Amino acid sequence: MSEIKYEIVKNIGVLSKSASGWAKEVNLISWNDREAKYDIREWSADREKMGKGVTLSMAELLVLKELLNSMEL
Repeated sequence: MSEIKYEIVKNIGVLSKSASGWAKEVNLISWNDREAKYDIREWSADREKMGKGVTLSMAELLVLKELLNSMEL
């Protein structure tokens, strides 16, 4: 299996942190030298390891924003 290459272009923010030091973050990430996309996933404190996550294009992110804005809390 080939190595996955990534560059965190911009850290948007941290959603939560666990007692083990892992943080669920929202970032703008370029995967394998492609156009950067918005990404939500857990990262170890040193960012050497990552959990499974979801990657969204700008169009998908805008739809998600509208869906969240329309929710009744």
